[in-house]
Amino acid sequence: MDVAVQTLIVLAIMAVFFVTEIIPLAITSLGGAIALALMGIISSKEAFSGLSDSTVVLFAGMFVVGGALFYTGLAQKIGETVVSKAGTSENGLMFAIMAVTAAMSAFLSNTGTAAALLPVVVGICAVAKIPASRQLMPLAFAAGIGGIITMVGTPPNIIVNGALAKAGIEPFGFFEFAWIGIPLTVATIAFMMFIGKYFLPKHEITDAGEVEQEVSAEDVSNDPKKQLYSGLILGAVILLMILGDPLKTYFGINLPLSLVAVMGAIACVLTGCLKEKQAYTSIDWVTIFLFAGMMPVAGAMDKSGAGQLIANAVLGVMGSDPSPYFATGVLFLLSCVMTQFMSNTASCALLAPIGIAIAKGMGADPHAVLMAIGVAASCAFDTPVGTPPNTLVLGPGQYKFMDYVKAGVPLIIVCFIVSILIIPMVWPFFPGK
Repeated sequence: MDVAVQTLIVLAIMAVFFVTEIIPLAITSLGGAIALALMGIISSKEAFSGLSDSTVVLFAGMFVVGGALFYTGLAQKIGETVVSKAGTSENGLMFAIMAVTAAMSAFLSNTGTAAALLPVVVGICAVAKIPASRQLMPLAFAAGIGGIITMVGTPPNIIVNGALAKAGIEPFGFFEFAWIGIPLTVATIAFMMFIGKYFLPKHEITDAGEVEQEVSAEDVSNDPKKQLYSGLILGAVILLMILGDPLKTYFGINLPLSLVAVMGAIACVLTGCLKEKQAYTSIDWVTIFLFAGMMPVAGAMDKSGAGQLIANAVLGVMGSDPSPYFATGVLFLLSCVMTQFMSNTASCALLAPIGIAIAKGMGADPHAVLMAIGVAASCAFDTPVGTPPNTLVLGPGQYKFMDYVKAGVPLIIVCFIVSILIIPMVWPFFPGK
């Protein structure tokens, strides 16, 4: 049996376990990686390579930085300040959280943005007596959709630009993505505030200190000096994440997000914001192992040709002479489906040259097709492993796999409709005609 087919079979079995949750999500994730290694599709080293992946390290570091905010009492204080100004309205807080997250994500890594805001949002929820499950998924969705606004907001934007340039076609401008990114962000916020919130779980709040680190009231120090330290550390981490690319470009200083996060975590322990044992307990290990297990599975999708197999099968359905609208719609859905289990970078890199070839074959301008592929690769809303922000909020929000499906699928439909309406208007298939 072809290795691509074997990989797809393993992925299908994992999908069943993910949806039913017969066994824990993290076990399913790691089990899939181990199964692929036993079948010889990936090496045993690759099966556990996710544990050293930079994103997993970023998760661990930011969980500790976030834990420091809770152990010092700063997260609760920030929550009280925000609630005193914005009130305790679920919609009002959701709008503020999603708008700020999307704006930050347009220029920062969406993973870094979600990681930095996670403890703040949980603190706000605790003070407002709103279950964290009502705000953390909107936070993750806003981080994903906000990245579309600029060229550097998310890897797929850079991928489609590179594909255009390689094909000798003028790439998109830095803010040109905003023509679709801003409408999608507005649509996402509106959807979550008025429709999507009804698909979110509403866990009972057992006490005001319901946070992902399970910090009890007696563990909170409420030391103003430590609160200052934890706040400065978080601020420094965010600042260094923002300045990462300029520092590398102009000064040759390499500060990847994972390194910054770990530096912040170490600083939290050294300054006494939390103890070493508290740092370990601050880490949500389900999130760590779930994401670490899916990394080699996503790699196997690419390496075995399973992703290409899916792409070829779908392209065969379109026929030899599809209409530009139909082809763009199909490629959007294909990119969106693939990115739920593959890296959005990998799925976009796979489909971008295919999109250019199809557009040229139709005599159409490739810009609309490429923009649709790139946007769809960022619409990874309906699984907890589709994008790092989704995984990041899984434990703190006490979400189940189906919670993402319930809220994510309708949101993808909204994004599909908005994209199919707006993209051809901004980037016509046949400009000048």
